[in-house]
Amino acid sequence: MPSRNHLDKIGRKKKKKWTEEAMEHALIEVKSGRCTVRKAAKEFGVPKSSLGDRVSGRVTPGSRSGPAQLIPSSDEKLLVEFSLYMSKHGFPLTKQQLVSFASSIYKRQHRRVAFSKLGQTWWLNFRKRQEKNISIQPADSVVRGRTVHVRKEALDHFFHLLSSVVQAHALGDKPHHIWNCNEMGFQMARKRAVLPKAASLGYKSTPGSKDYISVLACLNAAGTDIPPFIVYSKAYPGGVCYKTQGPSDALYGWSDSGFVTSELFKKWFLRHFLVHAPKERPLLLVFDGHKSPVNLEVVEVARKDGIILVCLPPHCSHILQPLDTGLFPLIKQRFAALLNEMHATDATLFAVSKKDFSGVFRGAYQVAKEDEGIRIVQESFRKCGICPVSHFPFNEAHLMSSHSVDPEAEGPLSTSAQHVVGGLTAPGL
Repeated sequence: MPSRNHLDKIGRKKKKKWTEEAMEHALIEVKSGRCTVRKAAKEFGVPKSSLGDRVSGRVTPGSRSGPAQLIPSSDEKLLVEFSLYMSKHGFPLTKQQLVSFASSIYKRQHRRVAFSKLGQTWWLNFRKRQEKNISIQPADSVVRGRTVHVRKEALDHFFHLLSSVVQAHALGDKPHHIWNCNEMGFQMARKRAVLPKAASLGYKSTPGSKDYISVLACLNAAGTDIPPFIVYSKAYPGGVCYKTQGPSDALYGWSDSGFVTSELFKKWFLRHFLVHAPKERPLLLVFDGHKSPVNLEVVEVARKDGIILVCLPPHCSHILQPLDTGLFPLIKQRFAALLNEMHATDATLFAVSKKDFSGVFRGAYQVAKEDEGIRIVQESFRKCGICPVSHFPFNEAHLMSSHSVDPEAEGPLSTSAQHVVGGLTAPGL
C-alpha cells in the first residue's frame, strides 16, 4: 500500500509547470495561424507535444492529464456534498465509510466488476483533490460504558444542531413532524429463552448467541407510530404465519446477525417509512446512526423528499433516545408478562419459537397504541429535550472532560471552512 509521502514524491516529480490558461492561449494562437506549434509552445511555456496533441485533436482541450479518474468529477462532487451534509447533521464520515460509499458509486458504474478498485491510492488522491472542500479531524475515542460517561461538548453541539434545525424549518409546535426510530433486540439463547435487550442501530450481536430478532420501531413526539420492522437472524421462519400473526402492516426482513444492516435500513426507509409517514413536509427523523446503517441512497432520497436526518451523539442514546428511555422498557415488561402467562406451568420461562415471536410481540407492542404508551412516548420526547427542544442539565456523574479522550489517526470528514467538533454544525442547515 503506497504511503502519503510516496505519492507526494511522485506528484512532485510529475507536477506540470504550465497552466491550462497558458495552453488555451497557445492553442488560440496556433489555430489562428499567427504562430507555429513550436513558437507558441516556447512563447507560452507549454510542452510542444502536448500543444500538438490538442491542435491535432488527439487530446480534448481542458482534459486532465494522467490516467482517467475511477469516479467521474461530477460524482466525486456529489460525494463531497454528501459528506458535508452528513457532517452538518451529526453523521461525520470516517475514511472507511467514505471509501465504501465511493466504491458503491464505482460498482454502480461498472456493474460487471466484482470488486472496487478504490483503495489507499484513490483515498489519498481524493484528499488532495478536495483539500479545499473537506478536512480531516481527529475523532474522540470515547470510553465504553456509555451509562457512565457522556461528553458535555457532544451534548452541547447536538442541542445546538437540533435547535437550529427546528427553528429553520418551523417545527417547534409540530410534534407530529418530529420522529425517533430505534432498534430493540431479543436475544435467543441455546435453551430458546428470549431475553429482551435494547440495541442501537447497527450494533453487533453478542458472540455465541444462537438466534437474534430485532425490531425497528419509529414514533413521533405526538405518540403516533410507524408499523414496526421485525428482522430475523439467518432466515425467515417457515410458512407465513409469522406475518399473519404479527403487528398490522409490519415490515419483515432478515440478516445474518438479526440486526438492521445498511441495506435493511434502506428497505425500511424507502418502502416503509416514506409510505406510512405523514405527507406534509418537512419531517425530522432523529436516531442513533453512529454504527452507520445510513447509506448514500437514503440520504439522497431524504434530501429530495424533505426528510431531515439528525444523528444522536455517540454513547448518549440512554439519555437522548425517547424510545429507549420510555417505550421500550414498557414493551419489555408487557412481552415478559405475556410469556409468563403462556408458560406459567413450564420451568423454561420465556420459551418462544422464532415462528411464534411476531404473535407474542404483537400483544406487547399494542401498548404503544394505548393511552398509557402514547403518554409515555410524549413525556419521553419532552424529558430527552427533543420536543420541545430543551438543553436540560445533566448530572456531572454522566459527563467527562474532553481532556480525558485521545484522538485517533483518521477522524471524520467535516467542512474546512468551519471549526467543527464531531461534525455537528448549525450554519447552512
